[in-house]
Amino acid sequence: MAATGPGRPRRGPGMTEVARAAGVSQKTVSRVVNGEPHVSPEVRDRVLRAVQELGYRPNNAARALLLGRYRRIGVVSLGSALYGPSTLLLALERAMHRAGYSFALAGTLEGQPVQVAVEALLEQGVDGIVLSEPIDDGAPLRLSADVPVVSLGEGVEVGQGRSAVVGADGLVAARIATEHLLSLGHRTVWHIPGPHDWWAARDRVRGWREALAAAGAPEPPLPVEGDWSPASGYAAGRQLAGLSDVTAVFAANDDMAIGALRAFAEAGLSVPGDVSVVGFDDIPAAAYLSPPLTTVRQDFTAVADRAVDVLIAMIEGGPAPAERTDIPVELTVRASSGRVREPAPPLR
Repeated sequence: MAATGPGRPRRGPGMTEVARAAGVSQKTVSRVVNGEPHVSPEVRDRVLRAVQELGYRPNNAARALLLGRYRRIGVVSLGSALYGPSTLLLALERAMHRAGYSFALAGTLEGQPVQVAVEALLEQGVDGIVLSEPIDDGAPLRLSADVPVVSLGEGVEVGQGRSAVVGADGLVAARIATEHLLSLGHRTVWHIPGPHDWWAARDRVRGWREALAAAGAPEPPLPVEGDWSPASGYAAGRQLAGLSDVTAVFAANDDMAIGALRAFAEAGLSVPGDVSVVGFDDIPAAAYLSPPLTTVRQDFTAVADRAVDVLIAMIEGGPAPAERTDIPVELTVRASSGRVREPAPPLR
Protein backbone atom coordinates (compact mmCIF):
# COMPACT_ATOMS: atom_id res chain seq x y z
CA MET A 1 0.00 0.00 0.00
CA ALA A 2 1.37 3.44 -0.93
CA ALA A 3 2.53 5.67 1.91
CA THR A 4 0.40 8.66 2.77
CA GLY A 5 2.74 10.46 5.15
CA PRO A 6 4.35 13.88 4.70
CA GLY A 7 5.35 14.54 1.10
CA ARG A 8 3.01 11.82 -0.21
CA PRO A 9 -0.51 13.26 -0.38
CA ARG A 10 -3.32 10.75 -0.21
CA ARG A 11 -4.79 9.93 -3.60
CA GLY A 12 -8.42 10.97 -3.90
CA PRO A 13 -11.16 8.46 -4.73
CA GLY A 14 -11.11 7.20 -8.30
CA MET A 15 -13.72 6.05 -10.75
CA THR A 16 -13.42 2.49 -9.41
CA GLU A 17 -14.52 3.58 -5.94
CA VAL A 18 -17.42 5.59 -7.35
CA ALA A 19 -18.57 2.64 -9.45
CA ARG A 20 -18.42 0.32 -6.43
CA ALA A 21 -20.36 2.76 -4.22
CA ALA A 22 -23.04 3.30 -6.89
CA GLY A 23 -23.26 -0.39 -7.84
CA VAL A 24 -22.54 0.31 -11.54
CA SER A 25 -19.70 -0.19 -14.00
CA GLN A 26 -16.84 2.25 -14.48
CA LYS A 27 -18.14 2.85 -18.00
CA THR A 28 -21.46 4.04 -16.59
CA VAL A 29 -19.66 6.38 -14.18
CA SER A 30 -17.70 7.75 -17.14
CA ARG A 31 -20.91 8.36 -19.08
CA VAL A 32 -22.49 10.25 -16.18
CA VAL A 33 -19.40 12.32 -15.40
CA ASN A 34 -19.00 13.31 -19.05
CA GLY A 35 -22.68 14.16 -19.54
CA GLU A 36 -23.28 11.45 -22.12
CA PRO A 37 -26.79 10.15 -22.93
CA HIS A 38 -28.24 6.64 -22.52
CA VAL A 39 -28.17 6.63 -18.71
CA SER A 40 -31.43 6.30 -16.79
CA PRO A 41 -32.32 9.12 -14.37
CA GLU A 42 -32.24 6.70 -11.43
CA VAL A 43 -28.73 5.46 -12.26
CA ARG A 44 -27.51 8.99 -12.96
CA ASP A 45 -28.77 10.18 -9.56
CA ARG A 46 -27.10 7.22 -7.85
CA VAL A 47 -23.76 7.93 -9.51
CA LEU A 48 -23.91 11.66 -8.79
CA ARG A 49 -24.76 10.95 -5.15
CA ALA A 50 -21.70 8.68 -4.90
CA VAL A 51 -19.54 11.32 -6.60
CA GLN A 52 -20.66 13.91 -4.05
CA GLU A 53 -20.31 11.64 -1.01
CA LEU A 54 -16.83 10.45 -2.00
CA GLY A 55 -15.60 13.83 -3.21
CA TYR A 56 -14.56 12.39 -6.56
CA ARG A 57 -12.90 14.78 -9.00
CA PRO A 58 -12.38 13.67 -12.60
CA ASN A 59 -8.81 13.80 -13.86
CA ASN A 60 -9.05 16.30 -16.73
CA ALA A 61 -5.78 15.27 -18.30
CA ALA A 62 -6.72 11.60 -18.34
CA ARG A 63 -10.19 12.40 -19.58
CA ALA A 64 -8.73 14.49 -22.40
CA LEU A 65 -6.52 11.58 -23.48
CA LEU A 66 -9.49 9.21 -23.37
CA LEU A 67 -12.09 11.40 -25.05
CA GLY A 68 -9.93 13.77 -27.04
CA ARG A 69 -11.54 16.69 -25.15
CA TYR A 70 -11.01 18.54 -21.88
CA ARG A 71 -14.67 19.60 -21.46
CA ARG A 72 -13.31 23.01 -20.59
CA ILE A 73 -14.01 26.28 -22.40
CA GLY A 74 -11.75 29.29 -22.15
CA VAL A 75 -12.88 32.92 -22.08
CA VAL A 76 -10.73 35.90 -22.99
CA SER A 77 -12.06 38.99 -21.23
CA LEU A 78 -10.99 42.48 -20.29
CA GLY A 79 -11.90 41.68 -16.69
CA SER A 80 -13.84 44.93 -16.36
CA ALA A 81 -16.20 45.69 -13.47
CA LEU A 82 -18.51 47.54 -15.87
CA TYR A 83 -22.06 46.21 -15.94
CA GLY A 84 -22.04 44.84 -19.49
CA PRO A 85 -18.75 42.88 -19.49
CA SER A 86 -19.17 41.58 -15.93
CA THR A 87 -22.79 40.49 -16.48
CA LEU A 88 -21.83 38.75 -19.70
CA LEU A 89 -18.94 36.95 -18.00
CA LEU A 90 -21.22 35.57 -15.27
CA ALA A 91 -23.80 34.49 -17.85
CA LEU A 92 -21.10 32.66 -19.83
CA GLU A 93 -19.89 30.77 -16.77
CA ARG A 94 -23.42 29.65 -15.92
CA ALA A 95 -24.13 28.58 -19.51
CA MET A 96 -20.95 26.49 -19.63
CA HIS A 97 -21.69 24.76 -16.36
CA ARG A 98 -25.21 23.90 -17.51
CA ALA A 99 -23.70 22.36 -20.64
CA GLY A 100 -21.28 20.23 -18.59
CA TYR A 101 -18.16 22.26 -19.36
CA SER A 102 -15.81 23.90 -16.88
CA PHE A 103 -14.82 27.55 -17.20
CA ALA A 104 -11.32 29.00 -17.61
CA LEU A 105 -10.63 32.73 -17.71
CA ALA A 106 -7.70 34.69 -19.12
CA GLY A 107 -7.77 38.45 -18.73
CA THR A 108 -6.08 40.90 -21.06
CA LEU A 109 -3.87 43.54 -19.51
CA GLU A 110 -3.69 47.06 -20.92
CA GLY A 111 -1.73 47.05 -24.16
CA GLN A 112 -1.35 43.26 -24.14
CA PRO A 113 -2.13 41.41 -27.38
CA VAL A 114 -5.18 39.15 -27.22
CA GLN A 115 -3.01 36.30 -28.52
CA VAL A 116 -1.16 36.21 -25.18
CA ALA A 117 -4.39 35.42 -23.34
CA VAL A 118 -5.32 32.84 -26.00
CA GLU A 119 -1.96 31.10 -25.53
CA ALA A 120 -2.49 30.98 -21.76
CA LEU A 121 -5.82 29.20 -22.26
CA LEU A 122 -4.42 26.75 -24.81
CA GLU A 123 -1.65 25.83 -22.38
CA GLN A 124 -4.27 25.04 -19.71
CA GLY A 125 -6.11 22.78 -22.14
CA VAL A 126 -9.42 24.05 -23.55
CA ASP A 127 -11.73 22.69 -26.24
CA GLY A 128 -12.82 26.12 -27.47
CA ILE A 129 -12.56 29.81 -26.69
CA VAL A 130 -15.10 32.60 -26.24
CA LEU A 131 -13.60 35.97 -27.07
CA SER A 132 -15.31 38.57 -24.87
CA GLU A 133 -12.71 41.26 -25.46
CA PRO A 134 -14.41 44.59 -26.18
CA ILE A 135 -11.33 46.66 -27.04
CA ASP A 136 -9.41 46.68 -30.31
CA ASP A 137 -7.33 48.98 -32.46
CA GLY A 138 -9.82 49.02 -35.31
CA ALA A 139 -7.86 46.51 -37.38
CA PRO A 140 -9.15 42.99 -38.17
CA LEU A 141 -8.25 40.61 -35.34
CA ARG A 142 -6.20 37.56 -36.32
CA LEU A 143 -5.50 34.75 -33.85
CA SER A 144 -3.47 31.57 -33.95
CA ALA A 145 -5.50 28.76 -32.37
CA ASP A 146 -6.29 25.14 -33.19
CA VAL A 147 -9.65 25.20 -31.40
CA PRO A 148 -12.97 26.85 -32.37
CA VAL A 149 -13.46 30.49 -31.36
CA VAL A 150 -16.70 32.45 -30.85
CA SER A 151 -16.35 36.22 -30.68
CA LEU A 152 -18.94 38.30 -28.83
CA GLY A 153 -18.56 41.31 -31.05
CA GLU A 154 -16.27 41.76 -34.01
CA GLY A 155 -15.28 39.01 -36.41
CA VAL A 156 -11.99 37.21 -35.90
CA GLU A 157 -9.75 35.23 -38.23
CA VAL A 158 -8.50 32.00 -36.64
CA GLY A 159 -5.49 30.25 -38.14
CA GLN A 160 -6.37 26.57 -37.79
CA GLY A 161 -9.75 26.64 -36.07
CA ARG A 162 -13.28 27.65 -37.00
CA SER A 163 -14.86 30.88 -35.81
CA ALA A 164 -18.24 32.57 -35.50
CA VAL A 165 -19.69 35.79 -34.07
CA VAL A 166 -22.57 36.01 -31.59
CA GLY A 167 -23.85 39.22 -30.05
CA ALA A 168 -26.38 42.01 -29.89
CA ASP A 169 -26.30 44.18 -33.01
CA GLY A 170 -25.06 47.56 -31.76
CA LEU A 171 -25.90 49.34 -35.01
CA VAL A 172 -29.52 48.23 -34.90
CA ALA A 173 -29.78 49.04 -31.19
CA ALA A 174 -28.43 52.57 -31.67
CA ARG A 175 -30.77 53.15 -34.60
CA ILE A 176 -33.74 52.03 -32.48
CA ALA A 177 -32.81 54.48 -29.69
CA THR A 178 -32.27 57.37 -32.09
CA GLU A 179 -35.42 56.65 -34.11
CA HIS A 180 -37.46 56.58 -30.90
CA LEU A 181 -36.38 60.12 -30.03
CA LEU A 182 -36.92 61.37 -33.58
CA SER A 183 -40.42 59.86 -33.56
CA LEU A 184 -41.25 62.10 -30.60
CA GLY A 185 -40.79 65.17 -32.76
CA HIS A 186 -37.21 66.11 -31.87
CA ARG A 187 -35.43 67.88 -34.73
CA THR A 188 -32.24 65.91 -34.06
CA VAL A 189 -30.60 63.73 -31.40
CA TRP A 190 -27.29 64.40 -29.68
CA HIS A 191 -25.07 61.48 -28.71
CA ILE A 192 -22.76 60.89 -25.74
CA PRO A 193 -20.25 58.34 -27.09
CA GLY A 194 -18.20 55.72 -25.30
CA PRO A 195 -14.42 55.33 -25.76
CA HIS A 196 -13.48 54.95 -29.42
CA ASP A 197 -11.24 51.91 -28.86
CA TRP A 198 -14.32 49.87 -27.84
CA TRP A 199 -16.00 48.33 -30.89
CA ALA A 200 -19.39 48.63 -29.13
CA ALA A 201 -18.95 52.40 -28.81
CA ARG A 202 -18.07 52.71 -32.50
CA ASP A 203 -21.11 50.62 -33.48
CA ARG A 204 -23.41 52.88 -31.46
CA VAL A 205 -21.99 55.99 -33.10
CA ARG A 206 -22.51 54.45 -36.54
CA GLY A 207 -26.08 53.39 -35.74
CA TRP A 208 -26.89 56.89 -34.43
CA ARG A 209 -25.49 58.47 -37.59
CA GLU A 210 -27.36 56.05 -39.85
CA ALA A 211 -30.68 56.83 -38.13
CA LEU A 212 -30.16 60.59 -38.43
CA ALA A 213 -29.19 60.29 -42.09
CA ALA A 214 -32.19 58.09 -42.90
CA ALA A 215 -34.53 60.66 -41.30
CA GLY A 216 -32.84 63.63 -42.96
CA ALA A 217 -32.01 65.02 -39.52
CA PRO A 218 -28.89 67.16 -39.02
CA GLU A 219 -25.96 65.44 -37.30
CA PRO A 220 -24.77 67.50 -34.33
CA PRO A 221 -21.13 67.37 -33.23
CA LEU A 222 -20.14 64.80 -30.62
CA PRO A 223 -19.43 66.18 -27.14
CA VAL A 224 -16.43 65.09 -25.10
CA GLU A 225 -15.84 61.33 -25.44
CA GLY A 226 -17.03 59.36 -22.42
CA ASP A 227 -15.40 56.41 -20.68
CA TRP A 228 -18.67 54.62 -19.71
CA SER A 229 -18.68 56.21 -16.23
CA PRO A 230 -21.35 58.50 -14.72
CA ALA A 231 -18.62 61.12 -14.26
CA SER A 232 -17.92 61.26 -17.99
CA GLY A 233 -21.66 61.41 -18.74
CA TYR A 234 -21.92 64.29 -16.28
CA ALA A 235 -19.08 66.15 -18.05
CA ALA A 236 -20.77 65.67 -21.44
CA GLY A 237 -24.14 66.62 -19.95
CA ARG A 238 -22.77 69.91 -18.62
CA GLN A 239 -21.43 70.68 -22.08
CA LEU A 240 -24.79 69.88 -23.71
CA ALA A 241 -26.77 71.79 -21.06
CA GLY A 242 -25.12 74.99 -22.23
CA LEU A 243 -26.54 74.61 -25.75
CA SER A 244 -30.00 76.00 -26.33
CA ASP A 245 -30.98 73.61 -29.14
CA VAL A 246 -30.40 70.31 -27.29
CA THR A 247 -33.77 68.59 -26.76
CA ALA A 248 -32.85 64.87 -27.09
CA VAL A 249 -29.79 62.88 -26.02
CA PHE A 250 -28.84 59.25 -26.60
CA ALA A 251 -26.07 58.06 -24.28
CA ALA A 252 -23.98 55.02 -25.22
CA ASN A 253 -24.66 53.39 -21.84
CA ASP A 254 -26.90 53.88 -18.83
CA ASP A 255 -24.15 55.03 -16.47
CA MET A 256 -23.28 57.96 -18.75
CA ALA A 257 -26.99 58.71 -19.10
CA ILE A 258 -27.22 58.89 -15.30
CA GLY A 259 -24.38 61.42 -15.23
CA ALA A 260 -26.12 63.48 -17.91
CA LEU A 261 -29.38 63.46 -15.92
CA ARG A 262 -27.51 64.97 -12.95
CA ALA A 263 -25.95 67.66 -15.15
CA PHE A 264 -29.31 68.62 -16.67
CA ALA A 265 -30.94 68.81 -13.23
CA GLU A 266 -28.18 71.11 -11.95
CA ALA A 267 -28.65 73.33 -15.02
CA GLY A 268 -32.36 73.66 -14.22
CA LEU A 269 -33.48 71.54 -17.18
CA SER A 270 -36.32 69.10 -16.67
CA VAL A 271 -36.32 65.58 -18.13
CA PRO A 272 -38.20 64.93 -20.34
CA GLY A 273 -39.81 68.41 -20.39
CA ASP A 274 -36.72 70.21 -21.67
CA VAL A 275 -34.47 67.30 -22.66
CA SER A 276 -35.33 63.66 -23.40
CA VAL A 277 -32.67 61.09 -22.49
CA VAL A 278 -32.19 57.49 -23.65
CA GLY A 279 -29.51 55.11 -22.35
CA PHE A 280 -28.21 51.67 -23.29
CA ASP A 281 -27.98 48.35 -21.34
CA ASP A 282 -30.98 48.58 -18.97
CA ILE A 283 -28.98 48.26 -15.79
CA PRO A 284 -31.00 47.23 -12.70
CA ALA A 285 -31.11 50.83 -11.39
CA ALA A 286 -32.52 52.26 -14.65
CA ALA A 287 -36.15 51.63 -13.70
CA TYR A 288 -35.73 53.35 -10.31
CA LEU A 289 -34.14 56.64 -11.34
CA SER A 290 -36.06 59.91 -11.22
CA PRO A 291 -37.31 59.91 -13.87
CA PRO A 292 -37.04 56.21 -14.79
CA LEU A 293 -34.68 55.84 -17.73
CA THR A 294 -35.72 54.86 -21.25
CA THR A 295 -33.02 52.49 -22.48
CA VAL A 296 -32.10 49.74 -24.92
CA ARG A 297 -32.02 46.35 -23.22
CA GLN A 298 -29.43 43.74 -24.18
CA ASP A 299 -30.21 40.15 -23.22
CA PHE A 300 -26.82 39.07 -21.90
CA THR A 301 -28.12 35.64 -20.90
CA ALA A 302 -29.38 34.98 -24.42
CA VAL A 303 -26.04 36.08 -25.89
CA ALA A 304 -24.10 33.80 -23.54
CA ASP A 305 -26.39 30.80 -24.07
CA ARG A 306 -26.24 31.12 -27.85
CA ALA A 307 -22.46 31.64 -27.86
CA VAL A 308 -21.90 28.50 -25.79
CA ASP A 309 -24.32 26.48 -27.96
CA VAL A 310 -22.53 27.56 -31.15
CA LEU A 311 -19.10 26.86 -29.69
CA ILE A 312 -20.01 23.40 -28.39
CA ALA A 313 -21.53 22.52 -31.77
CA MET A 314 -18.19 23.37 -33.39
CA ILE A 315 -16.25 21.50 -30.70
CA GLU A 316 -18.32 18.38 -31.31
CA GLY A 317 -17.87 18.57 -35.07
CA GLY A 318 -21.31 19.83 -35.98
CA PRO A 319 -22.11 21.65 -39.22
CA ALA A 320 -20.57 25.07 -39.70
CA PRO A 321 -22.70 27.72 -37.93
CA ALA A 322 -23.72 31.02 -39.44
CA GLU A 323 -20.83 33.46 -39.55
CA ARG A 324 -22.81 35.85 -37.34
CA THR A 325 -25.80 35.41 -35.03
CA ASP A 326 -27.46 38.59 -33.79
CA ILE A 327 -29.48 38.46 -30.58
CA PRO A 328 -32.47 40.86 -30.65
CA VAL A 329 -32.45 43.98 -28.49
CA GLU A 330 -35.47 45.71 -26.99
CA LEU A 331 -36.29 49.36 -26.38
CA THR A 332 -37.70 49.82 -22.89
CA VAL A 333 -39.64 53.09 -22.87
CA ARG A 334 -39.88 54.88 -19.54
CA ALA A 335 -40.45 58.44 -18.38
CA SER A 336 -37.09 60.01 -19.39
CA SER A 337 -38.18 60.37 -23.03
CA GLY A 338 -41.13 62.40 -24.24
CA ARG A 339 -42.47 64.51 -27.03
CA VAL A 340 -40.60 67.68 -27.85
CA ARG A 341 -42.01 70.68 -26.05
CA GLU A 342 -43.64 73.16 -28.39
CA PRO A 343 -42.27 76.69 -28.05
CA ALA A 344 -44.55 79.05 -26.15
CA PRO A 345 -46.62 81.33 -28.41
CA PRO A 346 -45.36 84.91 -28.60
CA LEU A 347 -46.95 87.48 -26.27
CA ARG A 348 -49.51 89.77 -27.93
